[in-house]
Amino acid sequence: MNLALFDFDGTITHTEMFRPFIEFAVPRRRRLVSTAVLGPMVLGYKFGLVSSNLMRYCAVRAGFTGVPAAQADELGRRFAHEVLPGVLRENALERIRWHKAQGDRVVVVSGGLDIYLRHWCRQHGLELICSELEIRDGRLTGGYRGDQCVSAEKPRRVKATLDVAAYPVVYAYGDTKEDLDLLQLAHHRYYQWQELA
Repeated sequence: MNLALFDFDGTITHTEMFRPFIEFAVPRRRRLVSTAVLGPMVLGYKFGLVSSNLMRYCAVRAGFTGVPAAQADELGRRFAHEVLPGVLRENALERIRWHKAQGDRVVVVSGGLDIYLRHWCRQHGLELICSELEIRDGRLTGGYRGDQCVSAEKPRRVKATLDVAAYPVVYAYGDTKEDLDLLQLAHHRYYQWQELA
């Protein structure tokens, strides 16, 4: 059995899914208020002055603080079943099927949010390591549980969860600089669907 590690946004999908999920799950009025408050930060992000990590953190805080966990879970389930099927890459699904047919262990390793990714991964019989939203007293706090699963956090989480050395061959698939650390774990590295030397 080999190991296959897949980024989700832009690798399994045609585009990043963080913003579409925010637009799907956060009520319009709350989004408008948040946009007004976060406007300068969004501008800073567009000019490269604000990191994507900080931008995502602020969007989660503004969009989900106090939301009942059961409600968020239902929104995530609906997003996984109603929206994600329309943005999936067929070549990614074929590659996942190929790995599963070989008997490989397939794990999605993503900075995307657990509240929708867990539903999609369960539907496709895949394991998941991702960014997780914090829940306290049955409600989302607006924060993450631990660090966002991006960049160096991706291989750290993989190594904390799996014995990577136990697999004869490791494959990894990614599409942005936030995936490069994950690719370093693999014997076969695919960046934007091109195998790296």
